[in-house]
Amino acid sequence: MLIKELTLAEGISGDEFDIRNKIKTEINNNLFDVFTDSMGNLFATKKEKKESINVMVTAHMDEVGLMITLINDNGTLKFKTIGSIDERVLASKRFFIGPQLIPGVIGTKPIHLLEGDEKKQPLKAKELYIDIGCNSKEQAQQLVQPGDYAYFDTEFIEMENQMIKSKAFDNRVGCSLIIDLLMENYNINLQACFTAQEEIGSRGAGPAARRIKPDCTIILEGTTCCDVPHTEGHNIVAKINGGPVISIIDKATIANRKFFDFVTEIAKKNNIKYQIKEGIYGRNDSAPIQASENGIPTIVISVPCRYIHSPSSVMSLNDYNETAKLIKALLNELNYEIIGG
Repeated sequence: MLIKELTLAEGISGDEFDIRNKIKTEINNNLFDVFTDSMGNLFATKKEKKESINVMVTAHMDEVGLMITLINDNGTLKFKTIGSIDERVLASKRFFIGPQLIPGVIGTKPIHLLEGDEKKQPLKAKELYIDIGCNSKEQAQQLVQPGDYAYFDTEFIEMENQMIKSKAFDNRVGCSLIIDLLMENYNINLQACFTAQEEIGSRGAGPAARRIKPDCTIILEGTTCCDVPHTEGHNIVAKINGGPVISIIDKATIANRKFFDFVTEIAKKNNIKYQIKEGIYGRNDSAPIQASENGIPTIVISVPCRYIHSPSSVMSLNDYNETAKLIKALLNELNYEIIGG
């Protein structure tokens, strides 16, 4: 399963080498011009040029994780989070560290030594450390160095009812969708970009858009979904098995209204179940792309995922398949009139 291979690849922001090579392997054939820029973005462009609209489809490759910042005298490791991670999910989690993928586990002060209010306070990252089994700084230095990345050690699991669990659905799900799209032909010029460093401020997306200069862009994402107990109203954001999530607004972007209306009409026309993203949370590659050049019409289409930015995210293959159907239908009908002023 492609999504399994992509989620288990390493690729924290700034260290996308492994995931980029896996994507290259999937798309590297004579139909595409494939290249990487200095930011680490990976581009795949169909060689056949058509007298038609230029559409860029993007998904970011990178995931959240940790970076080692210090080796303590007792051989444990201090770290910094890369990207937005809920510190509450870190304690006792397993990680692979550095190019040798050294196994480690996050430790903290044991509960029977906690006193008073300590038991009531959520753990902070600065109170945690990674234990790799070493007894001294010298031992640990033989295995890891400050600046090494630490990746969630997790399994890909197929659950009941077409549900799957893994890390990095944000945003290997988008990467998987693009790879599938590239295997088909459209009456447009399709230019794909797998962007770098989205989780630390969408650093790759702006340079990518300025290089390609598309007429419009479709951003594919794995978005937060909180259809769980004790959550109500707009805080749910999106629902599993509700279909692809179409964004009208987030913390940094307001969608091109004409483009947005067209996408929803395509969904209705093709009997594709969809949902509008509820709640104004987060941001993504749409913001720097939309503001590039003279302004580029963008739309964000996402697969809803529970527990993103953790080692155990959950999503539905039904939502994945419906999202793929929507994007393909969209690409088959896009033209200049749709994204005009």
